[in-house]
Amino acid sequence: MSDKIHPTAVIASSAQLGSNVTVGPYTVVDEGCVIGDNTVLDAHVVIGKNTRIGKKNRIFAGAVIGRPPQILGLDDNTKIGGLSIGDNNMIREFVTIHPSMYPDGDTIVGSNNLLMINVHLGHDCVLEDKIVISNATQLAGHCKVETGAWLSGMVAVHQFVTIGKWCYAAGMAGIGHDVPPFVIVSGHYPLEIRAINKRGLTRAGLSGDDQQKVFEAYKYIWRQDGPVLERAEEMAAREDVCEAVKAMAESLVKSSKQRFGRYLELHRE
Repeated sequence: MSDKIHPTAVIASSAQLGSNVTVGPYTVVDEGCVIGDNTVLDAHVVIGKNTRIGKKNRIFAGAVIGRPPQILGLDDNTKIGGLSIGDNNMIREFVTIHPSMYPDGDTIVGSNNLLMINVHLGHDCVLEDKIVISNATQLAGHCKVETGAWLSGMVAVHQFVTIGKWCYAAGMAGIGHDVPPFVIVSGHYPLEIRAINKRGLTRAGLSGDDQQKVFEAYKYIWRQDGPVLERAEEMAAREDVCEAVKAMAESLVKSSKQRFGRYLELHRE
């Protein structure tokens, strides 16, 4: 046994570990798992069946990754789907991530994300890349978090919500409907759009000109009298707007198609 695998670790014979993988004391890696090169599993980590984890991930003590989802009627004979995690993620203590509830589905976590202590990702969530989710934030099932989003501490996210790229949610926000890209939101029921996330625009690598266009679009859509949706539809239909502005406008149009403002719920099975 490799000196990087603690003698108290339990690793199923069908699990596949890449090169230079570290497995700490009392960690469990279940059947059919694939762990990529240079990944570190600290003490008391549990990796559920058929979970696929990429390269250079660090999973801290007490995290439970890929165990069955929290749904009614589940038993040991229920077929469930998988969980796929990309590369270079930092998954801190006591994070829980559940696989898909559908046998042919996947919960997906991209690459270069930071999930802080006690974060929960429900079944069938999709996280893209470069996301930060702070302590004790909880995502219900079927949520999508786009690239670069930053969720502060103790944020609660309703199922089927889409959180737009490079946005920021303040601590203790209750998010019950889709959040457009690049904005700052806070509060709960109703959640309010407060401003543009200047730091997010910079992290996204937008030029100074495109950043100014986003600010102008924000003022046009949200800081005038009258229906926000009409102005968003107008801007989404224009061909002379930058990609960032179009993404922001299209997010509002898409979310308006479902009465609770959760676009993904239109595809609910």
